[in-house]
Amino acid sequence: MSEKSIPKPTDAELEILQVLWEHGPSPVRFVNDELSGRREVGYTTTLKLMQIMHDKGLVTRNTDARSHIYEAALSREETQRTLLDTFVDNVFSGSAASLVMQALGNRKASKDELDQIKALIERIEGKKD
Repeated sequence: MSEKSIPKPTDAELEILQVLWEHGPSPVRFVNDELSGRREVGYTTTLKLMQIMHDKGLVTRNTDARSHIYEAALSREETQRTLLDTFVDNVFSGSAASLVMQALGNRKASKDELDQIKALIERIEGKKD
């Protein structure tokens, strides 16, 4: 399944994906326990969400073991790229510069983050030469 054909995850689905990206393939019980450490959530709610996510193609499911093991269908980076592309197109009329200016204008970036941004700009400028 291509990146573009994966539907946009809901906030609750993104929470589940975060657990799967951080811990790797996991059973529903583990994911639910991780989510319960952040907010109150029932096991059946987590199970139903993960089943829906499987139907949508957001996760894969291994049914070999007694407890099914779920895994994110796309990496964190692929998902971020797809969601960011859609966000930039829809909110900033496709302008990455507008996004960056808005982000840097509204939040205090650390020295390390600014250094990383400068390094990225230098790397991009070096590719153009």
